[in-house]
Amino acid sequence: MFGTYKPEDVTILLKDITGLVEPMNTREREARIQQGVHYCEMLPMEYQPSPAYLAAYRDALERYASTTAMAAARVAEEIWRDKGPDGVLVSLARAGTSIGVLLKRYIALRHRVSLPHYTISIIRGRGIDRAAMAYLLKQYRPEQLQFVDGWTGKGAIQRELDRAMADCPGVDPGLAVLSDPGGLAGKRGTREDFLIASSCLNSTVSGLLSRTFLRSDIIGPGEFHGAAFYRELLDQDLTYGFIDTVADRFPEKAEPEEEPAFSCTAEEEVAEICRTFGIEDRNLVKPGIGEATRVLLRRMPWKLLVHSLEDRARLGHLYRLAEEKGVPLEVYPLQHYLACGLIQKLADS
Repeated sequence: MFGTYKPEDVTILLKDITGLVEPMNTREREARIQQGVHYCEMLPMEYQPSPAYLAAYRDALERYASTTAMAAARVAEEIWRDKGPDGVLVSLARAGTSIGVLLKRYIALRHRVSLPHYTISIIRGRGIDRAAMAYLLKQYRPEQLQFVDGWTGKGAIQRELDRAMADCPGVDPGLAVLSDPGGLAGKRGTREDFLIASSCLNSTVSGLLSRTFLRSDIIGPGEFHGAAFYRELLDQDLTYGFIDTVADRFPEKAEPEEEPAFSCTAEEEVAEICRTFGIEDRNLVKPGIGEATRVLLRRMPWKLLVHSLEDRARLGHLYRLAEEKGVPLEVYPLQHYLACGLIQKLADS
C-alpha cells in the first residue's frame, strides 16, 4: 500500500510510480493535450492552495458536510438494497476513493457489515484498468461489484464504463455517485449539483495520491495503472479531515429526494453551451461544480460560467480560485449545473 489511506478502508490496485515521472506545468501540459498527447501520459504539478483558498475549503467542508453525508447515506442504502452483504465497492481513483471509504463506513455503521473496498483506475479514452478488473473477477462474482465515484459531469466516465463492461459479462457498469446533476449514474445520492468539499483540492484530500497514469514505458503489460505518492505533502494531508467530518454527520435515516424538473437534458444543455461560445470540442466544456473546480486547479481556463455571482455559500471556493488565477466569471442560465468551466483553446498548440 502507498498513500495515506488506512489499509482497513481501501485496497489500492495501482502501481506506485513515485519518482518515475516528472510533473509538468499547467501550460505545457495543456498544450500537449491539445496537440493530441493523452492526459494520462503526464502528471500535473500539484496546485499549492493559498491560505485564503484553504479557508474557503474549510468553510465549504463545514457548510456541506451534512449534505454530503445525506447523499452518501442515500446511495449507500441503494447499494445495500441491490448488493446486500455480498457487495464489493470498487471506487474510481482518485476522486472516488474517499467516497468509497464513506460508503463503506456508512454501511458498516448502519448494517454492521464491512464490505470490501478497492480503488482502481479508469481513464477517458483509454478505458478501465484491465489488470485490476482481472484481479477482482478472480476473487468475486461479477454481480457483486459496484463502481463508485464522486459525481458526474457530462457522463464521460459512465460511458467509458459502459464500453468496458461489454467485455465483463455480469458486471453492472452503473456508477454509484453522491451528486448526479446530469441524471447519468445508475445510483445517486442526489440530482443536486452541490459542492463535495473533496473536489476543492487535489492529492491532499485523496490520500496524497496523484491522478492515475498510463504510459507504456512506465506501465508494462499486465501491470496496474499507476499513481505517484506525494510523500513530501504529509504535513498538508487533509484526507481524513474530510472523511471524518462527513462521517460524523451521517443521518439516522436516509431521507428520499424529490426528482427536480428540467426543460432540457444535461446533454442538450452542454450542446447549447458549445453553440453559444463557439466551442467545437466538447472536451473543453466541463459542467458541474466538481468539474469546474478541476478546470481551475489543473487546466488552462478560458472562463467560468456560473448561475449567479452572489452564491458565495455554494460557489465561494470557485470565486476565490477564479480571482487568484485571473479567470473571468460569466453569469449563464444553467439548469442542471451551478457552474461550468470552459478550457482555453491554445491556438498555436
